[in-house]
Amino acid sequence: MASLPIEILMGIYLGLLVGVIPALVSWALGFIFKYFTGVSVPGFGVVVLAIALAGVSGGLLALADRSITQAPNAERVVTAILLVGMVSMYAHSKGDQLGANFPKRLSLKGLRDKRLSADVVEFVGGRDEVRIQIVGEIADMEGYPPLPEPLRADIRGEEWRFPADLRIGELERRMEERLKSEFDLGDVAVTIDEQGRASVAAAPPFSGLSKRVGDGRHAVSVDALLPTGLARNDEVTVLTEDAQIRGTVLSARSAEAADETPVDTPEEPDIADAEQPAAPIRAPTTDGGEGRLTVAVTRTDVQPLLRSAAPKVVVEPRGTHREYELVSLLRRAGSRFRRLTVRAEGALDGVTLSDARVRDTYGVAVVAIRKPDGWQVAPHGTAAVEAGDELYAVGGRDALDGFEEAVA
Repeated sequence: MASLPIEILMGIYLGLLVGVIPALVSWALGFIFKYFTGVSVPGFGVVVLAIALAGVSGGLLALADRSITQAPNAERVVTAILLVGMVSMYAHSKGDQLGANFPKRLSLKGLRDKRLSADVVEFVGGRDEVRIQIVGEIADMEGYPPLPEPLRADIRGEEWRFPADLRIGELERRMEERLKSEFDLGDVAVTIDEQGRASVAAAPPFSGLSKRVGDGRHAVSVDALLPTGLARNDEVTVLTEDAQIRGTVLSARSAEAADETPVDTPEEPDIADAEQPAAPIRAPTTDGGEGRLTVAVTRTDVQPLLRSAAPKVVVEPRGTHREYELVSLLRRAGSRFRRLTVRAEGALDGVTLSDARVRDTYGVAVVAIRKPDGWQVAPHGTAAVEAGDELYAVGGRDALDGFEEAVA
């Protein structure tokens, strides 16, 4: 008779050898019952059946059989029985799990409706977000010119964050829309897997007016008396003899203007850099008077515009920018925004906000931290700061000056 360790090793070998078929049967039972009936087979019954299939008479009762427990190779047989039971139990649990999660009707839409894995969800700024990472090269779309290399680099360097509760199909749609709007791409195709990895194929930007006209809209040009300061993307109402037509300005040019380039809407300033008074915006706009206006309207409004001999243009309000109101209120209270980059070996390099006692020591509040891997909005005191991080701080001018001198 061999020693006890050798007997146990021989029992493990025997259990793996005879436990393959019982494990497959246990997995199939768990999957089939859960998938078709929604009921889980009791694990004890599956183990008994698996040991019986392994050729052990009596199943688990064999462990109480004197002819087995007192046999010369009892250690080997008992080890094999226990191993078959554990393997079959594990296979049954996996089959039961797959039966619960497997789609009842497997289709492309069903796969797109799946959500991302919980491993890629991050808690940022008080809500769950997912960060989509572009993997591989950004492919060119068939039938379109190739993307310029600088544009590929810009797309890969952009950070893509979305709410964590979106399904994969909705994530793909939103990412395509952002790519088109932020990089003015002609066409985009995005495929995202459950780990948040995106494959992107894109076409370069198009030129021309049609690229600025949305779906279901048409561009119509009319001669009219234009208000002074009219710019692209302004909302206007065009009054004709028989209709009032609302649309979005695509281009406008006063008759006496020497430059015939369509006017553009200026970019909005960065609110975080609003330490100094904003410089006056000198955007290309109309000078007023007779001119030509191109406006995007719905299909039903095209004919009334074309029939009109003397349309009149009224500019609609676009609402109030709440971010500018916030800056104004802070300034009235004597506070300012400032963006600072933490320097190496500075007062905040490698410490948390609570350890640095930022509010007590410097009299400022850190409202956001921008790290290489994402944002932390309204960070807690346990938030660690490292060299190269960008801090967005609010406080008085003198306090911000002292804070900047100490850490930036």
